[in-house]
Amino acid sequence: MSFLSATLSRVKPSPTIAVSNKAAEMRAAGADVIGLGAGEPDFDTPAHIRAAGINAIETGKTRYTAVDGIAELKSAICAKFKRDNGLDYTPAQVTVSSGGKQVLYNALMATLNPGDEVVIPAPYWVSYPDMVLLAGGTPVAVECGIDVGFKLTPEALEAAITPKTKWLIFNSPSNPTGAGYTRSELKGLTDVLMRHPHVWVMTDDMYEHLVYDDFTFCTPAEVEPGLYPRTLTTNGVSKAYCMTGWRIGYAAGPVELIAAMRKVQSQSTSNPCSISQWAAVEALNGPHDFIAENNAAFVRRRDLVVEMLNKAEGLTCPVPDGAFYVYPSIAGCIGKTTPKGTLIDTDETFATALLEETGVAVVFGAAFGVSPNFRVSYATADDTLREACTRIQTFCASLS
Repeated sequence: MSFLSATLSRVKPSPTIAVSNKAAEMRAAGADVIGLGAGEPDFDTPAHIRAAGINAIETGKTRYTAVDGIAELKSAICAKFKRDNGLDYTPAQVTVSSGGKQVLYNALMATLNPGDEVVIPAPYWVSYPDMVLLAGGTPVAVECGIDVGFKLTPEALEAAITPKTKWLIFNSPSNPTGAGYTRSELKGLTDVLMRHPHVWVMTDDMYEHLVYDDFTFCTPAEVEPGLYPRTLTTNGVSKAYCMTGWRIGYAAGPVELIAAMRKVQSQSTSNPCSISQWAAVEALNGPHDFIAENNAAFVRRRDLVVEMLNKAEGLTCPVPDGAFYVYPSIAGCIGKTTPKGTLIDTDETFATALLEETGVAVVFGAAFGVSPNFRVSYATADDTLREACTRIQTFCASLS
């Protein structure tokens, strides 16, 4: 009998973390590696937010807090939801965790029973299916390919729902594709959900403020108020506020669900870092002008990467609406061979060969549920992106 839990056999380690670790190992060994796997901004946390964290240390706000967040942060979150999304929540409807991932995990652990199904549009963030499996549920991936803009259609959602469906996990703009749902597209999905009152909605709005061109963000409970009683609206400060390492995620939803999530957290991590919570208060309540400045850089980087990858032989790279990822197809490379003799039969072999032969680290598409693709994070310097894309172009041109 194995000493380890059988539950672990159902899940795999995060592929994005694995890619970052592999790139770090090669770099430490002296290789010239460009890592495009990590999903975090390269900008520093803004000064006023850092100052709030320093002030929390200097004024002794370093002790345990309430299990799922200080009152000041919950109030700031309620104000944010009202200001940005037109959603009214009370502090009793709000939970704060050590990152958005923990918020989602707490909700799944608090609600899933064996046999419960969770609909997950693919491409998906790599952790969604495995968190469902760890919680004892069954992930139901619905493939949304490049032909539908990597977005779930009402027809596909309708077909995926069964009497066992408990949740739909909804992410817009998307990690890994950057695809965002317009209000009319989202209304088509919420209309389906209104016909199935047993299905709850778990949103992942982490990239809400990282949207470009004329795209306007909206979230399900905002589009369809009828879904409000069965929606967990999840967000965090990691991406837009350049606070990935501070580890603060939050959500709002029905009081009973929030209480159940609090119970899970009370017996796992307890409260999020007190210092990070005070920094998050400043992030939500303080000035936001830096977001537009950062987004201007992201648009420039997005356009650079999209243009260069579309010039690579065998690649097709759609233009994303938000986040800081592109998700190009490598369909034109499948079946070809690298100069070192590697047959490109999957996007995983493509990504492995690209790393080993050019030093560019990307995440293969199968990790996100749709192939043959790979994900590039363009949250890094322009010159670095230009060099990486040049290497990708050279690599693709070398295939025969």
